[in-house]
Amino acid sequence: MSTEATNSISRRSFIKRAAGAIGAAAGAPLFIPASALGKDGRPPPSGRITMGGIGIGGMGGLDLRSFLSQPDVQVVAVCDVKPGNRRAAVETVNRQYQTSDCAAYNDFREVLARRDLDTVLIATPDYWHAIISIEAAKAGKDIYCEKPISLTIAEGRAVADAVARYGIVYQSGTQRRSQFNYVFCVDAVRKGRIGKLLYIDNRMGGSGAETDAPATDPPKDFDYDMWLGPAPWQPYSDLRVSGNFRWIYDYAGGSMTDMGAHYNDICQMIRPTPLDAPVSFKAAGVRFHERGIFDTAHTYQVTAAYEDGLEIRMVTGAKGMRWVGTEGWIDLEDGAGVVAAQPASVLEGRKVALAYWEMAPHHRNFLDCVKSRARPVADAEVAHRSATICHVSNICMRLGRPLRWDRRKERFVDDPEADRMLSRAMRAPWTL
Repeated sequence: MSTEATNSISRRSFIKRAAGAIGAAAGAPLFIPASALGKDGRPPPSGRITMGGIGIGGMGGLDLRSFLSQPDVQVVAVCDVKPGNRRAAVETVNRQYQTSDCAAYNDFREVLARRDLDTVLIATPDYWHAIISIEAAKAGKDIYCEKPISLTIAEGRAVADAVARYGIVYQSGTQRRSQFNYVFCVDAVRKGRIGKLLYIDNRMGGSGAETDAPATDPPKDFDYDMWLGPAPWQPYSDLRVSGNFRWIYDYAGGSMTDMGAHYNDICQMIRPTPLDAPVSFKAAGVRFHERGIFDTAHTYQVTAAYEDGLEIRMVTGAKGMRWVGTEGWIDLEDGAGVVAAQPASVLEGRKVALAYWEMAPHHRNFLDCVKSRARPVADAEVAHRSATICHVSNICMRLGRPLRWDRRKERFVDDPEADRMLSRAMRAPWTL
């Protein structure tokens, strides 16, 4: 555990000091909501896990609201470079607690400097994940970070190493790992209900259409330089800083890392060891846009094979997964949550599942592990191995040739050109 973590004051002492200071300054009794006193089924302040949210628009907003629903969580700070996101998050938190206490920040480093925080939620665009996660680990904060764990393979390894070095609980936002539909399918395959597993089809969804993004001046209240952070400088456009960032290679890996971080993670759950990895990759039908801002592959067929011959077949198309065995198959349609199988008996025992976006079970696992110090279901090492499948697939598509992967050394086999793509340069002053 880091010195910062060791020297941090406890939640109980922080709340006592804060309450005492406020009471003395006011010189009058304070109105304290019943929930703050541990009533209404909520633990008292000393028993809650304090949290700060970094990147709280879009998916981060969904994560934030889910964590707010957990009775043993106290969100005390939010951070986002977009003022609108900050304001909305502060209103959400204060409305939940019936207070006006939630602090708002533009710079994540100010959040990590707070000594009263136990955990951080990180839901920034992908290219920020590694830097913020490593800094959070150094600061002694447990981490829930949206997927993928990193922008590159080298970054993923650095995050996993930092989490281990500082004794941090880390959960990747691959919530499908905790959803009943996916757990049921994995269990059915493991029990041999479709015979010997032959291959898995991962249908990765679509991507952004060919689109130009005329440069404009950023809004006066928006810190565009901080939004870019370690990424190469580019002219501002509204499209660039929207949820479409995932189709731009400087910031993400397209649908391969967007949905592949989920589906390839589910594939890893079936392996004898969660730290296994495919060893060969080949791509076909790869298409990139000829112009415009979006430069990740928008059409592809990538096949990754493990040493025992099991194949993951990653293709663009309607989101979902299909497991094919010698005696049948089972198929999960992602958005609708429809599960079908042949033979139909494969589905015996299946319960009504939560919606695909339901994150509470995954968040609950993280919080329980924060308390017990156990490994969560999607810890950093697991998340790194799953994301590596996505990153190697993207490198394979960009190089336009088959690749061999050494899963133990985390290097390509006799391929210096591919090895140079294990990491990317960062814009100063940012570094891991």
